[in-house]
Amino acid sequence: MIHITLPDGAVREYPEGTSAADVAKSISEGLARKVLAAEVNGEVWDSSRPINSDASLKLLTWDDKNAKSTFWHSSAHLMAEALETIYPGVKFGIGPAIETGFYYDIDLGDRTLGEDDLKKIEDKMKELAKANSTFKREDVAKAKAVAYFTEKGDQYKIELLEGLDDGTITFYTQGNFTDLCRGPHIPNTSFIKAVKLTNIAGAYWRGNEKNKMLTRIYGVTYPAQKELDEYLVLLEEAKKRDHRRLGKELELFTFSEKVGSGLPLWLPKGAMLRERLQQFLQKAQIETGYLPVITPHIGSKQLYVTSGHWEKYGKDSFRPITTPQEGEEFMLKPMNCPHHCEIYASSPRSYKDLPLRLAEFGTVYRYEQRGELHGLTRVRGFTQDDAHLFCMPQQVSAEFKKVIDLVLYVFETLGFTEYTAQVSLRDKDDRSKYIGSEENWQIAEQAIIDAANDKGLKTVIEYGEAAFYGPKLDFMVRDALGRKWQLGTIQVDYNLPERFELEYVDVDNTRKRPVMIHRAPFGSMERFIAVLLEHCGGNLPLWLTPLQVKVLPISDKYSEYAHSLVATMKEDDIRAEVDDRSEKIGRKIRDTELMKTPYMLIVGEKEMADNTVAVRKHGEGDKGTFSVNDFITEIRNTVKEQIKGKNRPY
Repeated sequence: MIHITLPDGAVREYPEGTSAADVAKSISEGLARKVLAAEVNGEVWDSSRPINSDASLKLLTWDDKNAKSTFWHSSAHLMAEALETIYPGVKFGIGPAIETGFYYDIDLGDRTLGEDDLKKIEDKMKELAKANSTFKREDVAKAKAVAYFTEKGDQYKIELLEGLDDGTITFYTQGNFTDLCRGPHIPNTSFIKAVKLTNIAGAYWRGNEKNKMLTRIYGVTYPAQKELDEYLVLLEEAKKRDHRRLGKELELFTFSEKVGSGLPLWLPKGAMLRERLQQFLQKAQIETGYLPVITPHIGSKQLYVTSGHWEKYGKDSFRPITTPQEGEEFMLKPMNCPHHCEIYASSPRSYKDLPLRLAEFGTVYRYEQRGELHGLTRVRGFTQDDAHLFCMPQQVSAEFKKVIDLVLYVFETLGFTEYTAQVSLRDKDDRSKYIGSEENWQIAEQAIIDAANDKGLKTVIEYGEAAFYGPKLDFMVRDALGRKWQLGTIQVDYNLPERFELEYVDVDNTRKRPVMIHRAPFGSMERFIAVLLEHCGGNLPLWLTPLQVKVLPISDKYSEYAHSLVATMKEDDIRAEVDDRSEKIGRKIRDTELMKTPYMLIVGEKEMADNTVAVRKHGEGDKGTFSVNDFITEIRNTVKEQIKGKNRPY
């Protein structure tokens, strides 16, 4: 007999070899019908897999994140079976679950797929799902696995097998399809009731531009058609909110192949938006003791060798820049922290100087493969709202909590109300990816956990997500459509001060190492603006929007009055302009609505005579007639209210 501990602490006794599905049935038949997979001692398993020793067990149903991932991974296998049925000889790369759905990279030879093909594949998936095929797991010897895929002529699977050892290889079979896979999977295909293939893209095999371009098919499935229908409505809304579309419509940014892929060009309105965001954070930083610094856009390669970044991330950086001087190499700056370490080292430091908070809106450059670039969310040149805090060990907790306050103030002011703090720790098993001593890592990890708990944050722990030099607290934000984004980050680092031999003289006149805290509340200006645009659908808050007011004279006779209003508002730092085109007022109103300008002031003979304005608000329509002074007061009060913030850190 074995003992199974359930999430509520209850311990039940079962025969050795009992599966999670058996446990579910012993509790209730209704529950058993809903179980998609199980967590056994924290690891996700097939619900049918035998449990042969005492274990903790969590039964996973659709509402659980890991269950959805298992469901969508199984759906990728179902799609592969459909593809193999329709297109014999198709070869398969990888087919993982992603945050919403799944994809599979495939090689169809000279054949290309279109929208009509997707519908055909969907129909075949639905047909195969109804067959109620069980997902069967089989441990396979490497030689047998290689022989199987050699016979099929699938070189991609053979290449994947090269990195695996005997005893670690498993096959999964459902219906007439067998795949190399570590699993887990749902019990059978009948759980998949609703199918939608959403997109076709290209993807280089193993992400390497030197390899063949494969066809990537994206899809999503649900256990009920109603849930799929609801998701598709959200998908359409997401298309309307796509920051690339909004960036073009609102004249914020553009890209040019002549400039280079992944290098955004900020148009005047976009530059104003960036500047407002930067000024907002700079004000908060100055009030909380940060000092501004500026560092070059390039640095000696040796700087990044010293920091450890070259060894860990050299392949993801742009190639070194050589100079006429033999042996001299520079790099486009991939991160700001080594430069800030050198600023710290430029003068002797005492305990009286700490904490020292150095802040920079520093532009960095990292090589992203062309196929991975995506609007502003994945670029090759981006500006981080970076700061590095150098402090004594006993100051780490207080400084970390102050940074949390700053991050929460940013989120609250910009309308991000749903977020989770992800405690990103080292991989439990593979320590080779990290630098520094075990002792310092343990201290740093515990400091983050304690600070997050003290601030009452909703947290999750993710192993393997730490930076190579230290653990992190990453803020995972949900936008208006429920999508999750990683924005702000705070990191504790004992290692870079060691590598750069940074010191301060303590109260007892001994030399000691400072601790370094890395932080970026926005993360990067580019990614943050992209997420913000999609979150608010382009309807930016009044204090932030590049243009707050558009004055619309109903004819040329009132153009002079309109311009005088703009001049008056500019004296109060209100961003306004006149639409004095020779167009009908209805056209002007419609165009201004499309540009999502918060306020329109309609002016004609009566308004000019009375020194008033007829106010329209974006998305709400007429708001009545105001005196000019009353309208200016309305704008001022709204802006003050928006940036007041209960979590204001100063």
